[in-house]
Amino acid sequence: MAEIRAHGLWFEEFQEGLSIETRGRTITEADVINFAGISGDFNPMHTDAEYVKNHPYGTRVAHGALVFSIATGLAYQLGFLEETAIAFTGFEMKLRAPVFIGDTIKVSATVSKRRAMAAAGGGLVTFDVKVLNQKGEVTQKGEWTMMIRSNPALAGTTSPADSEGSTTRPA
Repeated sequence: MAEIRAHGLWFEEFQEGLSIETRGRTITEADVINFAGISGDFNPMHTDAEYVKNHPYGTRVAHGALVFSIATGLAYQLGFLEETAIAFTGFEMKLRAPVFIGDTIKVSATVSKRRAMAAAGGGLVTFDVKVLNQKGEVTQKGEWTMMIRSNPALAGTTSPADSEGSTTRPA
């Protein structure tokens, strides 16, 4: 019988090299306009089709922060963070290529580091992240760090070397 999970992955289950890839999501005009309204960023590069006709892109681009926000949502929808993510503690993203209305993006993320923090009830997991468009081009890339809960069933079973990426599990 298949295991049914009511939660995401525990800290101990995030091993360096673990990779995830989300499904795609198409960026719509409504996304761009709604984000402009929420953020107050009405830069004509995002909201004025006539203005951008004379710009090198020739068409409106999605806000970089909108693309990042959708990327975090795509990752969360996979369920691996459900009820185990304590906090998003940091990120650094480089914007490499524009995302246009009508582009479909997805996220590719690989665990690059982990550090146990028993006093916090879990540990830090760092992901190398790429946001790709429908052509497979990298539009954003960077690093996300999250605090993830430890499995209560394994409390006290991690070794001092866990901060280096290894975990001792009960026999």
